[in-house]
Amino acid sequence: MDTIVGTYECKVDAKGRLLMPAPLKKQLATSLQNGFVLKRSVFQPCLELYPMQEWDLMMQKINKLNRFVKKNNDFIRRFTAGVKVVEIDALGRLLVPKDLVVFASIAKEVVFSSAVNIVEIWDKDLYEKSISGEDMDFADLAEEVMGNLNDDNNGIS
Repeated sequence: MDTIVGTYECKVDAKGRLLMPAPLKKQLATSLQNGFVLKRSVFQPCLELYPMQEWDLMMQKINKLNRFVKKNNDFIRRFTAGVKVVEIDALGRLLVPKDLVVFASIAKEVVFSSAVNIVEIWDKDLYEKSISGEDMDFADLAEEVMGNLNDDNNGIS
């Protein structure tokens, strides 16, 4: 899977459908026929849209967990809670199931935000709050997470 790029806004219709922004739909074109998995995020009050190919890779990792370890079973149960297979319809709309709408507090406006190989789907207000920087110093976070990486020895992290 190629890297997904961009942040896009759209509105939710009365039935809970989101119109997939054209630039995002174009990037996901090869995944449209195979469908997607929509799930709750582990760390944030948002949803994660996995192209089926990416979901299959994630499941390969999870299937390696020993199911005779209670923590592994607990993780699998929580990680897959509320998981739904979804499709983009002929008009380019994604129907978000009601339980996931409630989890992500999706109201009227939504943000699709690329997250490398998946797409996060946020209520717009919650997304703006999450990136505002009020709860962390991004420069410190960037240094901590990426500061020691220099795989290519080119001076660029």
